[in-house]
Amino acid sequence: MSSQEIADLVGKRHDNVKRTIESLAAGRVIGLPQIEEIPTATKPVSVYVFSGAKGKRDSLVVVAQLSPEFTGALVDRWQHLEQQVQAPALPGDYISALEHLLESKRSEQLAIEQRDQAIETKAEIGSRREATAMATASAAVRQANQLKEELGRGLRQATVAAVEKVAKRKLGKQGFRPLKNWCAENGVQVPKVHDPRYGWVRSWPASAWAAVYQIDLADLFGADGEQA
Repeated sequence: MSSQEIADLVGKRHDNVKRTIESLAAGRVIGLPQIEEIPTATKPVSVYVFSGAKGKRDSLVVVAQLSPEFTGALVDRWQHLEQQVQAPALPGDYISALEHLLESKRSEQLAIEQRDQAIETKAEIGSRREATAMATASAAVRQANQLKEELGRGLRQATVAAVEKVAKRKLGKQGFRPLKNWCAENGVQVPKVHDPRYGWVRSWPASAWAAVYQIDLADLFGADGEQA
């Protein structure tokens, strides 16, 4: 029910009714209702809207403040509005039809739930398979990267021969010496890796390559080590 309806019911100006509502709300006698705009022929009009049990109670307080003799009329108006939103009673002839419709809806809901459950089960199985495949692929990548590190052409370390081959750059016979000096000065241990020509060679750390030759092994061999 809106403040305009209350104004029409008690025969008061709408602006006076709105002021009464605002005054009672300011005094915490009622709660301030929601305000809405109603279009008219000239310009929209702002009205307060009472709804629910709280709105019914507050509107009765407003009418009692404005014109107590109209309280009964307001109660009748509320009853009329409430009856409009209540579901109409069904004649006896419709009871069986309603029961049939209800049973049909239950069967439909059961079918939907079974379908959703099947979809979830299928999705779960698919997710498990995907997770297993990803884990297998990840393990394979880790093994491949580990092998590349062991062969001296990885992202963490690389031999001079591996860098020269991929970078297409010759560092000379003594190209390893600046790397060796840098590692000695910085206390960095240099591992050995297998080499088919020499048996074992030094695989210099990425930090040494970056400091001495400004070579980034990650850029050189690829972010995933695939180019190595």
